[in-house]
Amino acid sequence: MEERIQYLTEWLQVKAKEAGADGLLVGISGGIDSAVVSYLIKRAFPNQSLGVILPIDQGVEDQTDALTLVEGADLDYVGIELTDAYETTYSTIKNRLDVKGDWNDEKSQLGGANLQARLRMSTLYAVGNNYNYLVVGTDNAAEDYTGYFTKYGDGGVDLVPLINLRKEEVREMAKVLGVPDSIIHKKPSAELWEGQTDEEELGMSYDTIDAYLRGVTIDPEDERNLKERHEKTAHKRQIPAGPDKFKGA
Repeated sequence: MEERIQYLTEWLQVKAKEAGADGLLVGISGGIDSAVVSYLIKRAFPNQSLGVILPIDQGVEDQTDALTLVEGADLDYVGIELTDAYETTYSTIKNRLDVKGDWNDEKSQLGGANLQARLRMSTLYAVGNNYNYLVVGTDNAAEDYTGYFTKYGDGGVDLVPLINLRKEEVREMAKVLGVPDSIIHKKPSAELWEGQTDEEELGMSYDTIDAYLRGVTIDPEDERNLKERHEKTAHKRQIPAGPDKFKGA
């Protein structure tokens, strides 16, 4: 695992140099994936790495796990509350669609959650532009396979160092890096809404997904659901689709 950590640290340095960037930043949720990335970018760029805490409906001071993380990693950070920006944007969209008679309340919860993720992405890039930093994502192999990320939200990043690591491997790396136990053992959640958890949303545990990715036989229904989810979210893992060139062009 130490070799993997060193490999990823050097990889981050190389990719930043190739892009002409001065450093790296990551959006910090207080979960294990953003924790591992925080420690990695701090190793890659000790003096030019940044954590960005972006709460909605809460204050920066309320993000206890995120604040514990940046302190443990000795990572410079900035906190930016996005509540007003989110509420203004979401209410404007809802009001205009209400007037049109097209507002779909059944889809409002997920739509609002995805809008939050995309506002955070836009903010990360604005901050990154200020420092000439690349935006580093936190998606792991399980999330990538299942498409468990918001397209152009938390999936909108420059680099994804954890993309080949199963959740169990992320946990192991977190222990080696010295991530606080409270974060390592925290129930995974994208915090799409209050009380939401990743595994409940996915309909199965990360252990099951990891087992499948290792090639272990799992419950047939879980395997079927995983394959179906993988196929339905294929568009998230590709650049926007375009037609072939017109033959006469």
